[in-house]
Amino acid sequence: MIVCKLQKALYGLKQSPRAWFGRFNIAMKKFGFKQSHSDHTLFLKHRNKKVTALITYVDDMIITGDDKEEISRLQKHLATEFEMKNLGGLKYFLGIEVARSEQGIFLSQRKYVLDLLSEPSFRRIPRSEAY
Repeated sequence: MIVCKLQKALYGLKQSPRAWFGRFNIAMKKFGFKQSHSDHTLFLKHRNKKVTALITYVDDMIITGDDKEEISRLQKHLATEFEMKNLGGLKYFLGIEVARSEQGIFLSQRKYVLDLLSEPSFRRIPRSEAY
């Protein structure tokens, strides 16, 4: 009987996400980021009184912060470790629409509400009676 040890996880196996995240976690810590205790998918780095944050969900990630130089360095670092594609500014994430203006950032779940209202059971909402 021959036993082989895989050097990297195979796509499609149940362990693949765990193996990928373990590798990702090591890469982030190597670059000086600390994993949040309250959300293990959130990584933070404080440098020169500025902060950079990265959060992952399945195969998507958001990088934000007030240190543009650090964000750029992180993107380059991750591109050397993983196959990545920059999709530009955040527009939609986990059902939340993100819109920017001069007044700030607006978060909305309008699409979710419209989907709910289009369902037959939500078309007529019964009026509640006052007691």
